[in-house]
Amino acid sequence: MEKKYIVRLTDEERDTLCGVIKKLKGSSQQVRRAHMLLKADVNGPNWPDTQIAEAFLCRTKTIENVRQRLVTVGFESTLYGAKPQTPPRKKRLDGAQEAQVIALRLGKPPKGCANGSLRLLAEQVVELAIVDAVSQESLRKMLKKTA
Repeated sequence: MEKKYIVRLTDEERDTLCGVIKKLKGSSQQVRRAHMLLKADVNGPNWPDTQIAEAFLCRTKTIENVRQRLVTVGFESTLYGAKPQTPPRKKRLDGAQEAQVIALRLGKPPKGCANGSLRLLAEQVVELAIVDAVSQESLRKMLKKTA
């Protein structure tokens, strides 16, 4: 089968890949991708995908994906991976709200209960309008960090 995406590395890219391999700089995935790209280079060894897959104990589809990513997306994102497009979620509670929740937790439990549970605490936080809505899991994580 004829290759659809051909790897042609510049001297600078080749030096970068050799540096990553030589120093074992970065994650193991980066080192592995660097090896794959060097072996797939048309101006270098130009190994077939099956030979590269056998050498690095992966599937040929993996090699095809790495070559495709290099041609379509670019060298940097192929080697180092793409950055997430969506930022992580913001925290549900800010510092002042966390302080109020901790004060509630350390206070006396509600009437009729020997101990306060996270479910009751979540209900109290919503009743007191500290936050519009909060899950008991969010409270558990927050309290675990502060404990």
